[in-house]
Amino acid sequence: QVSLVEFGGGVVQPGGSLKLNCTAFGKISSINDMNWYRQAPGKQRELVAMTTRDGSASYADPVKGRFTISRDDSKKTVYLQMSSLLPEDTARYYCNAAVVRLGWGRRESTYWGQGTQVTIDS
Repeated sequence: QVSLVEFGGGVVQPGGSLKLNCTAFGKISSINDMNWYRQAPGKQRELVAMTTRDGSASYADPVKGRFTISRDDSKKTVYLQMSSLLPEDTARYYCNAAVVRLGWGRRESTYWGQGTQVTIDS
């Protein structure tokens, strides 16, 4: 089985920074897209940032210029560096990855982490 575990959430003041980590565990051959989503209370889950296996990245408009996604495939980890945080960034942040499991050929499955809470509050 494969699992994703996020770390790094917390409470910070507006204008502050946080770095989220998400590590994949299990019998993994490779990981393709690795993404961060978030869900605020009463709202739908939304894509925040994504990175492909070749390292390219894209961002949702509300976070462009403030958030940076990166990955370390040797550690099976994706990061989200968040800066200039705003109250509207308050949400539960989820990691999502497209994983090819060992022994499964090229078949890809999508996995989600349990989420980590980020609260921006003065």
